[in-house]
Amino acid sequence: MLLTFIIIYLAITVAIGVWSTRLVKSSNDFVLAGRSLPLFLSASALFATWFGSETIFGASSVYLEDGLQGVIEDPFGGALCLVLFGMFYLRPMYRMGVLTIGDVFKRIFGKRIEFFASIFMIPAYFGYVAAQLVALSLVLGSITDLTLLEGILISSGIVVFYTFLGGMWAISITDFIQTTMIVIGLLWVAIMVANEAGGIGEILSQAPEESFQFFPDADAISWINYFGAWIILGLGSIPSQDIYQRVMSSKSEKVAVQSTYLAGGFYLTFGLLPLFIALGAKVLYPELYLENQQMLLPTMILAHGGLPIQIVFFGALISAIMSTTSSGLLAPAAIISENLIKPWFGERLKDKNLLWILRANIVFVAIIATLIATMESNIYDLVAGASILMLVSLFVPLTAGLYWKKASATGSLLAMIIGMISYLIADQLEPQIGSHIIGLVFSILAMIIGSYSFPTRTLQNDELS
Repeated sequence: MLLTFIIIYLAITVAIGVWSTRLVKSSNDFVLAGRSLPLFLSASALFATWFGSETIFGASSVYLEDGLQGVIEDPFGGALCLVLFGMFYLRPMYRMGVLTIGDVFKRIFGKRIEFFASIFMIPAYFGYVAAQLVALSLVLGSITDLTLLEGILISSGIVVFYTFLGGMWAISITDFIQTTMIVIGLLWVAIMVANEAGGIGEILSQAPEESFQFFPDADAISWINYFGAWIILGLGSIPSQDIYQRVMSSKSEKVAVQSTYLAGGFYLTFGLLPLFIALGAKVLYPELYLENQQMLLPTMILAHGGLPIQIVFFGALISAIMSTTSSGLLAPAAIISENLIKPWFGERLKDKNLLWILRANIVFVAIIATLIATMESNIYDLVAGASILMLVSLFVPLTAGLYWKKASATGSLLAMIIGMISYLIADQLEPQIGSHIIGLVFSILAMIIGSYSFPTRTLQNDELS
């Protein structure tokens, strides 16, 4: 019976994708929903940005091992990213009126930096989408006899199909439905767990003391790594096409700003619910916790929840993951199409041709992500790795380009290359502080030295307003 309802839900999602094709008339419609989303669609789309496998599977299992300090990256860093984007990055980029964040780099630093920024950005999404495919496969495997590989292939096919047809319109409409399912599902499960455990206080009283330690120990290394946890998503996801396309789909700058603040608040609020549910599940059913930490929540619902709550929970779970996956597919497809392929054709490439190139690249990204998903199954690590790549290469050039008049194209390029190389080297050496922090520091230094040494800049800051 549960499987029947899941199939019906997936069919509805695909049907929305088919219906959304009538709204797609141009590449702008496909990537940014024609810049016409009202507040409720824009905010729900932003809320659903990361509210997928990492939050429900990864963060909950990490929290049980390491407490709050283990999940600073998500949901706390994720909420921080949305707020910072709304405060400092949204307005100057929204006024540019361009299709991708690669176009933003082009407007600031020129075509050369557009190309390199795109090259540095695209690989991050392969692991990100792979994480969602693994999570969807785990969910399907928990209610069917599908193997991990079979689940990954089926999950990829479903999400590719409706994203291929409707683009950002399909993502935005399904995000609203999926956000509703997520909120209802998590609240219902949290109430069930609290009631069975004898109340919220009973669950909290049985939790290990370190579960609620929000700040690190007093030593400097601990505080540096604590800061490092905040910035993985908090700063690393700012220069991402995923965030950009959701924010820039809003019908006005005011709506876009409001949606980032609303989504940030909702993300933090509801991002804590999986942690509470996991804590309650560990108290109630410790034997399930020992079997598979990533699958603790769905296993608990299947074993101890009735059919109605199973339908709502798995509907919410699949909703969250599908939303994140579809947007993760569209983001790199847009960058590849707009910033790597389109420049080769120039004015010869008509918009209707670009639209089909966008759709073809969605399939291409899905194939690469599927291959990665079959090789790596740790959801939290896959998502964290994606954000780190953008943190050490793209965050500094974007920020400097928007707010530092002396930022140059050469400085930007050096920041990308040296930030990435220093991160990769540091990661092999396993230093006491996070290797991504070292990469970020070197990226900043490269930006400063490169900009003073080679001060040529394509577009000055005062031209952006």
